[in-house]
Amino acid sequence: QVQLVESGGGQVQAGGSLRLSCAASGRTSSNYGMGWFRQAPGKEREFVAAVNWSGGSTDYADSVKGRFTISRDNAKNTVYLQMNSLKPEDTAVYYCAARAAGYGSWWLQNYDYWGQGTQVTVSS
Repeated sequence: QVQLVESGGGQVQAGGSLRLSCAASGRTSSNYGMGWFRQAPGKEREFVAAVNWSGGSTDYADSVKGRFTISRDNAKNTVYLQMNSLKPEDTAVYYCAARAAGYGSWWLQNYDYWGQGTQVTVSS
């Protein structure tokens, strides 16, 4: 089992920045591929970013490319999502996810573990 706890959400004005953290515990989470997803009210959960086990390979949804950066610190068992130039349409609950395969995925059904989510609200 892997437990994931997100933090760092909050309310920010458009153009601002936030950094989300996802602390992992349990089985050797440093070998896991990790992803960030988000879900806005009335919408399906969607892919945001993913990183492989080493941090050497990342992938992003087109909507956040160039503004968000995913990274990981395996010594701290933590994955980060740095979000810059935030827009009102980025408002959502952000979820961290882990998969036993060592690389990330766009597809939420490929993930084995999920955190409880953290709210991000961007005001115009």
